[in-house]
Amino acid sequence: MSFLKNEHLTPARIIIFGFMLLILTGAGLLMLPISTVSGEITSFVDALFTATSATCVTGLVVFDTATYWSGFGQAVILVLIQIGGMGVVTMSIAIVMFAGKKIGLKQRWVMQESISAPQVGGIVRMTGFIFRTTLILEGLGALLLALRFCPQYGLLRGIWYAVFHAVSAFCNAGYDLMGVNGTPFASLTGYVNDPLVNLVITLLIILGGIGFLTWADVKEHGLHLRAYRLQSKLICTCTLVLLAATALYFFFYEFSLPQWDGLSLSERALASWFQSVTPRTAGFNTVDLANLSEPSQLVTILLMLIGGAPGSTAGGFKVTTLAVLLLFTKAVFFRKDTTQCYGRRIPESVLRSAVTIFLLYLCLFLTGGMLICGIEGVSLIEALFEAATAVGTVGLTLGITSTLSVPSQLILIFLMYFGRVGGLTLIYAMTSSESHAVSLMPQERVTVG
Repeated sequence: MSFLKNEHLTPARIIIFGFMLLILTGAGLLMLPISTVSGEITSFVDALFTATSATCVTGLVVFDTATYWSGFGQAVILVLIQIGGMGVVTMSIAIVMFAGKKIGLKQRWVMQESISAPQVGGIVRMTGFIFRTTLILEGLGALLLALRFCPQYGLLRGIWYAVFHAVSAFCNAGYDLMGVNGTPFASLTGYVNDPLVNLVITLLIILGGIGFLTWADVKEHGLHLRAYRLQSKLICTCTLVLLAATALYFFFYEFSLPQWDGLSLSERALASWFQSVTPRTAGFNTVDLANLSEPSQLVTILLMLIGGAPGSTAGGFKVTTLAVLLLFTKAVFFRKDTTQCYGRRIPESVLRSAVTIFLLYLCLFLTGGMLICGIEGVSLIEALFEAATAVGTVGLTLGITSTLSVPSQLILIFLMYFGRVGGLTLIYAMTSSESHAVSLMPQERVTVG
């Protein structure tokens, strides 16, 4: 906690340095011989890639998690996922809170930035609520998954698999241990017809991805949606619309194509639901994504870029950003002076942030995809898919991650890191907080469109 007291460190810098320190520590641990099944030393780049992917709750892997990493290595990955999912600052301050130590104003300020809270007041209580709720939801998820995994893998291994996948799902990480069944990088393809695994995993993904502030609204107001803050209303509305629309798309279009004739009607329904949830932004898959049609791969890319809610375990440029941009577009179409929704006016500063975040993610996604395409010689759709899954911290892949060269791995490492700490956080950390007066400058109209 001492690093939080440095007066020269802004909340943005504390967050990015915290993630950086955690990644480097995790990479160092994963390089140890004890972390691998074979006892070999993992190269720094491969260890760094894995640590970044776990800390940034992405799920991209260069080695199959179950067959390459030992129990110790898997435990390191799980800890990185848990801390990265909840946020480095949130976890560190939660530990201090439970130790009975006082939290100063600077620490509360950092906590506010870490979980995207609207105000400093009540932030300590909110952090305690987040920590307790996370453990409860992950525990319930692990208990339900144990009903399936314990009979299949035995008591101890079944419990470990249940805990690992519950944490990985809730933190939207997408790491799995199913390679032990003889098919590396298989994810959850062996459970395409299992309602328990499909529903538990997707529910954990959604709960982790709707955001901590939405939880607080649910706790305080129950089902009285009108009492929710505008952010929670936008998150719930956009999440429901995206889930319903994409599930229907996958069911009526994608899984009606000839390559999926081997799936029964119930399996198609479960697969459609699962594939509408996991791109935002968990990284599990119950079908081979390489068999998806190109339109469906494009839909998946768009879902990965959108991601979940701010202040959650999910990545992407966030559903609230999408909502604000759509509302702003609607206001322009109808020639309204302000952007409005649910009887509230959205400030212009929020619009500026939404446009900036969207353009940042779009530029990084396209640049990363084109660079990987040029370096590796793979198809553009494969390269763009890989870039989207990295910057959106998703973890889905068309199967090329483990074959990438070091330059492409470094590109993905940067995209994962950027996607997790957030575009504006990274910019604010690198720029001065001083404001520059521009109100006295002459105004001149520029024609657009």
